[in-house]
Amino acid sequence: MPFPRAARLCLTLFLASCSLLIANAQAPKTYTSSEILLGLKKLNVLGSVLYIAAHPDDENTRLIAYLANGRLVETGYLSCTRGDGGQNLIGPELREQLGVIRTQELLAARRIDGGRQFFTRANDFGFSKTPEETFTIWDKEQVLADMVWVIRQRRPDVLITRFPPDARAGHGHHTASAMLAAEAFDAAGDPKRFPEQLQYVQPWQPKRLLWNTGSFFVKSGEDMSGYLKLDAGGYNPLLGQSYGEIAARSRSQHKSQGFGSAATRGEALEYFQLVKGEKVAADLFEGVDMTWNRVPGGAVVGKLVDEVIRKYDASNPSASVAGLLKVRTIIDRWRVDLEDKTAPVKEPELRTSDQIDAEYWDEDSVVPGGPKSRTPTLSEAEIIFWKNEKLSQIELLIQACLGLYLEATTNAPTMAPGQPIGITVQGVNRSPLQVAVGPMTALGFREEKDTTWLVMPNKTFSYSFTPKLPSKVEVTQPYWLLEPGTVGMYKVPNRIIVGQARYSEPVFIRFRNLIGTPTNPRAPLLSVMLSVKNEPGNGGGFFSVEIPVQYKSTDPVEGEKYRPLTIVPPVAVNIGGHAYVFADNQPKTVPVTLRAGKAGVKGSVALALPAGWLAEPASIPFELAAKDAEETVQFRVHPGPGAAAGKADLRATATVDGQPYSRGYQVIQYNHIPTQTLFPEAVAPLVKLDLRRKGQQVGYLMGAGDDVPDALRQLGYSVTLLKTDDLTPDNLRRFDAVVLGIRAYNTLDRLKTQQPNLLKYVENGGNLIVQYTVNRGTVLPEIGPYPMKLSTDRVTVENAPVTFLKPQHPLLNVPNKLTAQDFEGWQQEQGLYYPSQWDPKYQTIISSQDPGEKPKESAILVADYGKGHYIYTGLSFFRELPAGVPGAYRLLTNMISLGK
Repeated sequence: MPFPRAARLCLTLFLASCSLLIANAQAPKTYTSSEILLGLKKLNVLGSVLYIAAHPDDENTRLIAYLANGRLVETGYLSCTRGDGGQNLIGPELREQLGVIRTQELLAARRIDGGRQFFTRANDFGFSKTPEETFTIWDKEQVLADMVWVIRQRRPDVLITRFPPDARAGHGHHTASAMLAAEAFDAAGDPKRFPEQLQYVQPWQPKRLLWNTGSFFVKSGEDMSGYLKLDAGGYNPLLGQSYGEIAARSRSQHKSQGFGSAATRGEALEYFQLVKGEKVAADLFEGVDMTWNRVPGGAVVGKLVDEVIRKYDASNPSASVAGLLKVRTIIDRWRVDLEDKTAPVKEPELRTSDQIDAEYWDEDSVVPGGPKSRTPTLSEAEIIFWKNEKLSQIELLIQACLGLYLEATTNAPTMAPGQPIGITVQGVNRSPLQVAVGPMTALGFREEKDTTWLVMPNKTFSYSFTPKLPSKVEVTQPYWLLEPGTVGMYKVPNRIIVGQARYSEPVFIRFRNLIGTPTNPRAPLLSVMLSVKNEPGNGGGFFSVEIPVQYKSTDPVEGEKYRPLTIVPPVAVNIGGHAYVFADNQPKTVPVTLRAGKAGVKGSVALALPAGWLAEPASIPFELAAKDAEETVQFRVHPGPGAAAGKADLRATATVDGQPYSRGYQVIQYNHIPTQTLFPEAVAPLVKLDLRRKGQQVGYLMGAGDDVPDALRQLGYSVTLLKTDDLTPDNLRRFDAVVLGIRAYNTLDRLKTQQPNLLKYVENGGNLIVQYTVNRGTVLPEIGPYPMKLSTDRVTVENAPVTFLKPQHPLLNVPNKLTAQDFEGWQQEQGLYYPSQWDPKYQTIISSQDPGEKPKESAILVADYGKGHYIYTGLSFFRELPAGVPGAYRLLTNMISLGK
């Protein structure tokens, strides 16, 4: 059943503009009558704003909520990084895994406040004190190019920065984001800057760049009358919330950073200072035409939308469908013909599924039959942008007015390339109109269905089929983790995604690259054509909707749960543990778990070891009969006579049908974000070091979450994980040392009442080690036996030279004599949240500093208390131990051994 050319063209444009956002698993969205009315009002607003900052949680969610829902402009947030270098309040995930969590937290926030999310390739390498340091690690030109790329794609009328371009920003990344925004403001409109982008986009000059300043940056009592101000604290009756209430729910999605926020109500003034562009007196969008008049031929659209709004019946939204279809027809007829008229016209060539399979995800493939095209002119680019934006809004509103519910679910949460999987499409039309659903095409699968279902009012339909995924398709790894990057930059591979043949003609979907997008371009999804019947003169024709294919299950407590359909390798390889530490030549068992992505997987697995290391056996065969089956095999690994001291890598590789597989399988599950599946390389650190220890029993009280207990077990300690209820005198006295995990005094409220037991344990001869605590939000005012004042002081240069202030102190000598070499090879940062003041009863042990700063002496504070010892340390053991840093193991062992 062929579709009209306009429908196919619309589908291609729609996919290119919107499918980038289809990546999160969630129940299909339904809309109230008031939300539909808000969407109708938004149809008549053609304005755009882009907010720019450095990290997740930097954005002003109240302002975003106000702009997106009050001013109804297209509102985006561009975060330079994904927050990979932060701490994690809710679990042990750090670095790339934390970046994935924080990316999803941003997307969860945007679903609440109505904004859209964008990124650059910059990697959050940890706290930076100056933009100069930041730009030595980031590739400044690449980050600037990414910012320009997003601006040229999104065409914002106004840019807003969160931070000033100077030291007031408080973080080198913050300052850098503001500096880059100012450069990008000029570069985006300059065709000489990043001209390679102009094959796909046109230069775009925003009207102005403003700094969103406030109490964080101005002195108390400063006269703010010279700033532009607006009240972002208004109440939206259609949503039943103030923008401060929306913002609190949005900001509270940043749970990994502990940013749960209280709602605000009433006036909330936001202040702005002009940085570049046209002067402004009273409004952010002065001089910007935000009506349909900005688009040639758009005036009639604005009048039709006004009529739809005027006639809107909240008790019968479906009555607005006919008017929306008329609006859609007019916009859809704005065709910009970009085909090269000088090139010979070639009829598109249909291909078999096998031919498509051979090209799928092939970066070097040439798309046969694809029309040559030219770059749109400036006016054409304006039409294309607003056409795509408003068509997608209209089509969503039509579905909402129909109460049309569509979902596509699978019978399994994962599938391997080349394998079939069962998909069920279900829907219900909850309006008095008749809706034709279909044909449908399973994008990413070998499947198309020409059947059309006529869905009657309040009747359901269901269709099941079993498509097959092409054999050449990558696993569902976040695109920025597909290839190795650098400390400061992620590498984003270019991709050409080839669509499938359908309806007598192929549809070609091209992506130049994924830079700027928040997640992978698309989950496997269905493209379904819709039309509304019995609407006289609607003229709406066909239009497509995209339905992500998801796995749905029912939890007995939480009810329905959705999870992204994940494409997995035929076999995943996980190495147990994070680091294997050898303080002697005795062998250790290294477990390797193999997980089947499909049924009937068999092969062998082997370890790759550095020179001088030995593994027994050399390889181990395996056979996994069922999909998702797991088998754990064990190798005995030990250093041979030629093994060098220090840190090296251990790798595991499975071979199936002659093909090597060396990625693991890691699931990240938290209730506030969709389940995320990662495929990290099957690599673990091997550490050979000279180490002695005293004591055996260690009690560990977990705080925000870390992997330090596993590291202690690698050293041979018997580690007992404690709960706050376990902190009784009788229970504590059996431990040679008690270690408190990171941020314990920020996260464990019962430490208020259990602190006396901990101090009594020290007083009776115990050894208490407290890892870093954030200076704000402690559960009690004093965390030690004597006063200390926590601060944000830190040493960010991980290999900053260390001075031993008390060279003879037992911490530096017993049972392991430490040297400057033990502070080499540290990761990301040396330490954080050092005390700025402390009682003289605390002894300082080491000193270090970042370039140009005064020495900081409170990385380790030790106090004798009664018969025992209290140690506070801001050193980043939670990063260094899982990374296999030898000196970190030796120093922590000395802390545990103190007084023994």
